Amino acid sequence: MSTTEEALEILRRGVDEILPEEDLRERLREGRRLRIKAGFDPTAPDLHLGHTVLINKLRQFQDLGHEVIFLIGDFTGMIGDPSGKNATRPPLTPEEISENARTYEEQIFKILDPELTRVEFNSRWMGPMKAADMIRLASRYTVARMLERDDFHKRYTENRSIAVHEFLYPLVQAYDSVALEADVELGGTDQKFNLLVGREIQREYGQSAQIILTTPILEGLDGVQKMSKSLDNYVGIREPAREMFGKIMSVSDELMWRYFELLSFRPLGEIEQMRREVDEGRNPRDVKFELAEELVARFHDEASARAAREAFVAQFQKGAMPEDMPELTLEVHGEDGLPLTSALKQAGLTPSTSEAMRMIKQGAVRIDGERVEDRGLTLPAGDVLVLQVGKRRFARVTLKGGVDV
Repeated sequence: MSTTEEALEILRRGVDEILPEEDLRERLREGRRLRIKAGFDPTAPDLHLGHTVLINKLRQFQDLGHEVIFLIGDFTGMIGDPSGKNATRPPLTPEEISENARTYEEQIFKILDPELTRVEFNSRWMGPMKAADMIRLASRYTVARMLERDDFHKRYTENRSIAVHEFLYPLVQAYDSVALEADVELGGTDQKFNLLVGREIQREYGQSAQIILTTPILEGLDGVQKMSKSLDNYVGIREPAREMFGKIMSVSDELMWRYFELLSFRPLGEIEQMRREVDEGRNPRDVKFELAEELVARFHDEASARAAREAFVAQFQKGAMPEDMPELTLEVHGEDGLPLTSALKQAGLTPSTSEAMRMIKQGAVRIDGERVEDRGLTLPAGDVLVLQVGKRRFARVTLKGGVDV
């Protein structure tokens, strides 16, 4: 196998499409250092494992000797990416963009080599652009082509509003590739249209069209919807080691393999060997331990990963309680005590008393380690108890007698 083919095999891993792959093969064969671009709008201060699918691919390009450009879209963030949206997305304030961009720079170097990474902000070339320049850019693409994009087409046919500035987003993203003279641009599958626009706009400006690589959207801990902080199914890369470890251990045995493919740096052959071992009887939990330990070590360190594993084993396999659980005081009014369902809600362990009722019915609620089955249970004043919901939610509560008026 040639060096070019070996590089392609590495780059194909965890990629949905390479367009066109033959062009990438040819540019790799030329042996020159390619400019690899990926843009991130600073829409939130924290990155999660879903973001790292693409960042991992950037690291692979770095390891193959290519130049990686991590582009922070501080200008496009003021437009608001409409990709996949059914309504106009509110733009960020300059203050939000500045703060989020700063934290991005801190986080990406947990994966990327800072010595080999070029961090850019697209306001550097878009900020000085004059109105006439923007008009010339807009003239290079048609409204008809823009309406081919799924989300725009759907909103147009359903007579829902599309703000004119939203059409500028893919054009500005495309112009970023012109400004950076990108050879390759990476993006999620939801960015495919924008990436293809980049190819066309580069041609309009007399450049060779970039190759595009699209990466899959990682499912969250629920295994259904994409990983998202707003859906609370995410693993943040700045979360404490123990919390990160526990969250990864909560994924299903089937989803574990997708996380291995998209997040692990282990060779695919090694992952396939583990899959065969599980098929032959190895406990998938033990394999999941290896995944969780690898990821925690990447974003913290090996000592933290080992400690997180030991804490997980002690807590969930040996029934130990966590040492750093929240502590709070709840007031009990009257002689009948505080209903357990109310205590769980007040302690923040369930969002509502009805959810608390459901969790008790499922056998997911414990007091001092003992499972509770009585949904009408009340807690008397004076007790200090450890309340637990599921495997990871704990609170130590002191029940204090209140004064009835």
